[in-house]
Amino acid sequence: MRVRYITVDVFTDRQFGGNQLAVFPDAREIPPALMLDITREFNYSETTFVLPPDDPRHTRRVRIFTPEREMPFAGHPTVGTAHVLADIGEILLTGPTTRIVFEEGVGPVPVAIREQGGHPVFAQLSVAKLPEIGPPPPPSAALAEVLSLSPGDILDNKYIPQAVSCGLPFLFVPLVDRAAVARARVKLDVWERVLKGYWTPELFVFAFDPERPGSDVRARMFAPGLNVLEDPATGSACAALGGYLAARSPSADGTLRWVVEQGFEMGRPSILEVEADMAHGVTSGVRVGGSSVVVCDGMMTI
Repeated sequence: MRVRYITVDVFTDRQFGGNQLAVFPDAREIPPALMLDITREFNYSETTFVLPPDDPRHTRRVRIFTPEREMPFAGHPTVGTAHVLADIGEILLTGPTTRIVFEEGVGPVPVAIREQGGHPVFAQLSVAKLPEIGPPPPPSAALAEVLSLSPGDILDNKYIPQAVSCGLPFLFVPLVDRAAVARARVKLDVWERVLKGYWTPELFVFAFDPERPGSDVRARMFAPGLNVLEDPATGSACAALGGYLAARSPSADGTLRWVVEQGFEMGRPSILEVEADMAHGVTSGVRVGGSSVVVCDGMMTI
């Protein structure tokens, strides 16, 4: 049989930037046992397979795979899949903002799609799970060794290494500057010794001196355990980053916003917009959004 796929660059407004994603907009005939093999064939950080929803009130069910395994939730696959389905008319745009719900392993994930001239230009997910703090991470000296950095490259003030999850956990490691972010390199043997058995072995390093005007954070994400040595744009990590930053904000109420740069060191610049709602000092909602650009539209013979 032949099935349609579409590739899209996510969290960018131009081709060949952002994070690559392959989307199968109608995966009903694809045997589930082949989904991981198909994902490995593309070898992108993720591939999505779109199915009818289990609950008719929802828009679609979306299965997300890395080359290593199926994921319960991921940001750029959610945003990119919404863009693709709207772009090909599988989701009808009903006004300036169209609201849909994807069923993912983590639960129902709301997505807002903005349009311009009848075409999708921006998609924003709302997390299904509010930020959850993980157990204390390994010492900063050990994390510095994993990242090929010195202990002095890691901040040690109100911003300290901490693991947070909004459906997918990441270990956040704040660094002193963008140069330290650029120098970071994961030593796989040290990573296996220090982090492989930790609550989350996925590393998100960041600093507060971004490159582009209007940005707030420069970041990189390393996930060797998912067979993704580095990811150019990680929406699920930026959602959890919103929880990490909101917990350290002096604002007790209102909506906090950050713009995150990622993927620059890989030659795939990505821009992710993060929002966190605060109510009485507690994070009550997190959203991540960005633009996407369709690159390929083809058929796969299975």
